Amino acid sequence: MLVSALYVVICRLLELIVLLGRKDRAKELEILVLRHELSILRRQVGRPHFEAHDRVLLAAFSRMLPRHSWNVFFVRPETLLAWHRRLSPAAGHTRTAARVDHQSVVMYAR
Repeated sequence: MLVSALYVVICRLLELIVLLGRKDRAKELEILVLRHELSILRRQVGRPHFEAHDRVLLAAFSRMLPRHSWNVFFVRPETLLAWHRRLSPAAGHTRTAARVDHQSVVMYAR
């Protein structure tokens, strides 16, 4: 579990480094292609199965995105918030949870 979660985090960080080196037009085109592929997959898949590291990353990413952008996730906003509360016990005690940074993602993956 730990090795697979660490592997996923490292892969995502390397993808982020590659993404930062691209031009804006290439990024926008890739986003359009990925959104179209996602809409195709959503029509074909009944209910996706999430591994523990998937829930960690999605919960962390949801905290970095503005709430109006949460419609891109497969799961409902309530599910994302529940995952985040389970990962961070302190987040359930405050009305406004702090934003999650990249170090927190790595910490949760451990």
